[in-house]
This record gives sequence, structure tokens and C-alpha cells, in this order.
Amino acid sequence: MWVRLSVVLLPAISTSCIHLYAAAHTNVCVLERQIFDFLGYQWAPILANFVHIIIVILGLFGTVQYRPRYITGYAVWLVLWVTWNVFVICFYLEAGDLSKETDLILTFNISMHRSWWMENGPGCTVTSVTPAPDWAPEDHRYITVSGCVLEYQYIEVAHSSLQIFLALAGFIYACYVVKCITEEEDSFDFIGGFDSYGYQGPQKTSHLQLQPMYMSK
Repeated sequence: MWVRLSVVLLPAISTSCIHLYAAAHTNVCVLERQIFDFLGYQWAPILANFVHIIIVILGLFGTVQYRPRYITGYAVWLVLWVTWNVFVICFYLEAGDLSKETDLILTFNISMHRSWWMENGPGCTVTSVTPAPDWAPEDHRYITVSGCVLEYQYIEVAHSSLQIFLALAGFIYACYVVKCITEEEDSFDFIGGFDSYGYQGPQKTSHLQLQPMYMSK
């Protein structure tokens, strides 16, 4: 019975390990992205990254504890996560009527900050403009950025593209883990063992031969 049990559990365990490895890498990438979003005061991405980290942790818990509902919820969130990252790509590439200069979408119109990579991208040179224009806020500096090897919007697009790739891989593994766990639960009877090893109680047999008894008066 233990040999057959190991054969049933082995695919689920190995797949779970792969899923844990992929989810851990996803969390590391999201934490890296969260840091730069904090530096750029990008409040909408900060909120989305935070929710994603929480859902990934729940997905890891569901994988370790063999909870299909947690893993299913994680897979559903990954669909929303892909949708969000597609929107971010369209935002920075200014697809349709979107404009990357809009403060309302990513910063909730709380600040005028842009992506951290706008001033700190590879090869970027920041020059302060003095005197600042009259329309510039007093608590903000007016600058020009030049010499960037890679524009900040393409760096943000690369971050979102990586998240989409990891999310798609995580979604495939999550679905496969749920499938393995479900098949395992269907094939194993936790009360009586495997169905093919049905328990049969000892049969009571009698080896005594009954003899008639005669009573004297």
C-alpha cells in the first residue's frame, strides 16, 4: 500500500516544489518592483504589488498544506494581475487615449512624481532648471533629463512584461497542482486505504461438529 501511495503522491509533491520555487521568484521580483515604486511614489502600483504579495503567500500556504481552494484563488488573482500589467504596459506606451504624463492613474493625483527610473535610469543626466517656471509647484524642482541609454517607460514595460511571464507560468503550475491534488483525493480513501485494498473482516468458522444429546429420565 505504501508503494502505491508514494506513486500517487510523488507527482503532486514534485509539482508543488516547482510551484513553490516559481512563486518564491515571483515574490522576489515583486519586492524589487515595490521598492522602486515606493521611491517614485507610484501609489496604485504600490497597492497592487502589496495585494499580489499577500495572494502569493496564500498560494504558497495552499501548496504546502494541499489546500486546492487557496491555490484556485491564487490562480484567479493571477488573471487579474496579468490584466493589470497589460494596462501598465499600455499606459507607458500611451496606447489609445492613455498618457504617461497623467498623475491621476498611478499616483491618485496625490503627487506629481513619475517613475523612479525617469531620473535614475542608465546613463541619465539630471539638470536643474533655474529659475523654475511660475507654474511649477514650490515643493518640486524643475529639471531636464538627458542622455538616457534606455527611457524609463521601457524599463517599466520590461518590469510588467516579466511579471506577465511569471504570472502565466504560475497559473499553469497552479492549475496542474490543483489537478494533482484533486486526483490524489479521488484515488485515496483516507478511512479504509485504497479501494483495491478493501478491508475484509475475519470470517468466523466453526470446526466443531454438533452431536445430539440425549437426556435420561
